[in-house]
Amino acid sequence: MAPTAVLPKILEIGAGAIEKLPHIVHALGAQRPLIITDQTMVQLGYVAKLKKLLANAGFTAHVFANTEPEPTAASLAPCVKQVQQHQFDVLIALGGGSPIDSAKAISQLGRYGGRIDDYKFPRQVNETGIPLVAIPTTAGTGSEVTRFTIITDESTHEKMLCVGTGFTPVAAIVDVELTLSVPPRTTADTGIDALTHAIEAYISRRANPFSDSQALAAMRLIGPHLERAYQDGKDITAREAMMLGSTLAGIAFSSASVALVHGMSRPIGAFFNVPHGLSNAMLLPIVTRYSIAAAPERYAACARAMGVASATDSTAAAQGKLLTALHDINERLAVPTLEAFGASKERFMALLPTMAEQALASGSPANNPRVPSHAELLALYQQLWP
Repeated sequence: MAPTAVLPKILEIGAGAIEKLPHIVHALGAQRPLIITDQTMVQLGYVAKLKKLLANAGFTAHVFANTEPEPTAASLAPCVKQVQQHQFDVLIALGGGSPIDSAKAISQLGRYGGRIDDYKFPRQVNETGIPLVAIPTTAGTGSEVTRFTIITDESTHEKMLCVGTGFTPVAAIVDVELTLSVPPRTTADTGIDALTHAIEAYISRRANPFSDSQALAAMRLIGPHLERAYQDGKDITAREAMMLGSTLAGIAFSSASVALVHGMSRPIGAFFNVPHGLSNAMLLPIVTRYSIAAAPERYAACARAMGVASATDSTAAAQGKLLTALHDINERLAVPTLEAFGASKERFMALLPTMAEQALASGSPANNPRVPSHAELLALYQQLWP
């Protein structure tokens, strides 16, 4: 089957790229922009900067700054109502993956109405929503270039995967200067998220030559620079590599899809409020060890691209170095265990069957080189709490 690649029509990359926002809004023929963001972006002054840029070009921007870190169906409702009442004709998502994911859903709900669970997988949402400009301020989710969004159903604690070209932003601005204020913990979590995107895109059963090229390029950027960005947030070279790596990883998994790590990660985030990148980090070594024998050459290539194995290493040696590196990265980036994060063991064990069911229902585990049964998923989850 021929692979599909869906990208923003406009992609501005580099330091200072944010200055091009008014030109993008003008090119889209829009007149009534709404900035969708969170309070952190307001406090950092980024919202004021966007409003000034737009005002200087003759646009009056309104702001919705109450998106939640893990967006829920209920958290979208106030903004959807605002969009429908004021008929905004372009949405500008500013922040990490959560504001961008929120804005993607609001783009569809604001135009077509309904409930967000009407849009969840396996439905393919290809209808054109309200035009969306995505401006990431973390190097991790790649949401600015993907056709996916994740919204939690608070009544069931299910993280709903929503898929389709209708969720792809029409434009994205990838400006490294917006990441210089990101704290170390968020740098680590979002960075491992980006690394997971690249690895899973490359080992996915839906991998293809296009996604392979983006995934390998992303790993070459992220591998040597993740810890540098974590140790020194002002290291502009490391930050720029992580920003570009994150975007390339987003392009890769938007074409090839993610796999088992993400399928298992979403229920952990929904039930225990673990940030998405952090739950990915907890799972990545476990799932890699489980899966590696099913795609030995692919995982060895990941190790070489990340720079933890050399071109002369055998497949087996490269595999071993990859597993060691993933454990070491978690240790050096202070990734906590689920217990240290504060989750209840009793609740975790009680929820295992539900989490396994939700993971399988998401469809992501089916992309893994080794596809687990429900019983195998339970055993993998239990490794989080030895």
